[in-house]
Amino acid sequence: MSDNSSAKTSLDFEMIEKLKDKKLCKVRTVTTFINLYSDMATWQAVLEDAITHCEKVVENLNSKDYTVQSIRIVTNPYGEYLDTSSLSTASTGLATITDILDVLNEGKSGLRVRFAIGEAKTAQEIELLPELIAQYGDLCNACVNVTANEIGILDNALIEQCAETVQAIAKLTPRGEGNFNFTVNFNCDEFIPYFPASYHSGKTEKGFVVGLETPDLLVETLQYIRKESLLNGMTYQKDQQFIFDALSKALQYHINNIDSCVQQLNSASDWRYLGIDTSPAPSKDCHSMVDVYKLLGVPYFGASGTVETSALLTRVFKSITDIDMVGFSGLMLAVTEDKGLAQATLDNEFDIPMLLTNSAICGIGLDTVPIPGDTPKDKLCALMRDTGTMAYRLNKPLTVRVFPVPELDAGDITQFESSDLCNCAVLAVP
Repeated sequence: MSDNSSAKTSLDFEMIEKLKDKKLCKVRTVTTFINLYSDMATWQAVLEDAITHCEKVVENLNSKDYTVQSIRIVTNPYGEYLDTSSLSTASTGLATITDILDVLNEGKSGLRVRFAIGEAKTAQEIELLPELIAQYGDLCNACVNVTANEIGILDNALIEQCAETVQAIAKLTPRGEGNFNFTVNFNCDEFIPYFPASYHSGKTEKGFVVGLETPDLLVETLQYIRKESLLNGMTYQKDQQFIFDALSKALQYHINNIDSCVQQLNSASDWRYLGIDTSPAPSKDCHSMVDVYKLLGVPYFGASGTVETSALLTRVFKSITDIDMVGFSGLMLAVTEDKGLAQATLDNEFDIPMLLTNSAICGIGLDTVPIPGDTPKDKLCALMRDTGTMAYRLNKPLTVRVFPVPELDAGDITQFESSDLCNCAVLAVP
């Protein structure tokens, strides 16, 4: 790197007013973690307290010009408060929660409230999930945590049941969209703010975290660098340190603001502020992570250089200091939630092995990946075992959230109707 380029790596982010725009860094979610117990008479007070606290956090962040997109509530494992002895009794409990949330949200501003019933811990609880998700959809987000023994061998019986659950959800829900609300976790800690991987053990009575949406900030930062010719004609490969510093500083600035705002509000609260997930969390309504790759010199996601760039971005999200980082705090590649990745499937630019390769150094595994509806259970299990093996071997959190799409084959185009999902090509399972 030339002396001129080296000097510019010390650029003071505080001077770049454009990158301080609060619209570039959205708060995807304020997620609370609560405990419910078998006495249904106690549920309304607990849920009301959670929503009220979220609203205070949202109001405070809005006053600082940060946009909050959703409020989320995660419970302790649902077998601890729902009667899971039958589908009917469990459904009755979820119907009660739905009614309570409807009442609490009546007359509110319309901010989206999402609910997760937490972790399924027994075979009986997992068996109930397809029907419960079919009935209650986005008020029945759930996960299963698959463990490994001391030498890394996964619980394969549990994986088989999870694969059967994915297949059942695909059959019971229109276009298989119900799998949006179910994921299989490997080596994931509690307090992830994003659904459906989010869960907590119940040891924390009242906690909350913040999750971000930052692709717009990443793109704006990289466009600023390019526009101002700060790289001085140097190639990306020779200026990784400069790009790393610029992206890290941009994120740090906004995260510091958000963290300070939440800390100040929470100082007089009985809620425990657990931290921030620094993941970018792309959606349909912001820049794609593919735009980030292209600005970093990769012609398309899946081209040579993709893995190197994924590693750089992962280091950026892990570089944030002076806050408590929770959840994934890493690069997210959610195929049907990211319009650029969805388009890339149509252009046949990457496949499932490429997603797994990138998961070795970043990402959250196989997330919102549409696959053929007739994918056999043994192939689903193999995908989960590959992902889980990487998670425990590399000591990182990874998940599997795949959508077997009924009656579609590899290369066919999905017809999802959910407002959360982009339509894309079904990927082959090798």
